[in-house]
Amino acid sequence: MSANGSRVVVVTGASAGLGRALALSYCAPGITLGLIGRNAERLEGVAEECRARGAEIVIGTMDVRDAAALQAWIFEFDAQHPIDLLIANAGVASTLRSTDDWEGAARTAEVVDTNLYGTLHAVLPAIECMRKRQRGQIAIVSSLAGLRGMAISPAYCVSKAALVSYCDSVRPVLARDHIGISVVMPGFVRTAMSDVFPGNKPFMWSAEKAASYIKTRLSRRHAEIAFPFSLTFGLKLLRLLPATVADAILGLLFQIPRRNM
Repeated sequence: MSANGSRVVVVTGASAGLGRALALSYCAPGITLGLIGRNAERLEGVAEECRARGAEIVIGTMDVRDAAALQAWIFEFDAQHPIDLLIANAGVASTLRSTDDWEGAARTAEVVDTNLYGTLHAVLPAIECMRKRQRGQIAIVSSLAGLRGMAISPAYCVSKAALVSYCDSVRPVLARDHIGISVVMPGFVRTAMSDVFPGNKPFMWSAEKAASYIKTRLSRRHAEIAFPFSLTFGLKLLRLLPATVADAILGLLFQIPRRNM
């Protein structure tokens, strides 16, 4: 086994941002990485970086919303390389950028289908494989936005909150099969996704710092991995306040466009 206990790691959303940083953080001789992403050119670029560090790489170019394709890939990969750790990281963001902006049904579905169902499309077949051999580890990348909804990004927040709830729900059940599950709740991480966020971005971390932090805590099998501490503490405290007070505080931190009176 490697120093962190995982010789075979699968990362979804591995072609850029935090997924790329996580993939690179696990690269070493003797490690097999399954990298899943939609953009073939970017994914191959990450794969080349990982191969240069000595890891064996298997690429899966697909959209995580394609449940059948993702399940088939995971089953085939696992048959050759039994997965020690699956990191379900793929996700998209959506924010309200103007007074005329609104997340209708199609836009909401795109975010929820990717962030929630896309995650489950990877996690459920991996769990099926792990239960058969009574070992394994799952990491689901949610967000601190999953702790408390924000008016600037409703669909994103609801999709990430659902992931937190899912991890809390299945953790005791999976523990009986010696499978660990961790929910990862990053704050702002410097990526292309955060670049388009229109509000304030306090306590932002680099993708490399975030990946190192996540990897260390996954090696210790932490059930909850949330960072940075100040933002985590603040959002958890907001949940104890009356909703109108919390709304006002979040409105100051992450301002949404307001109509002129």
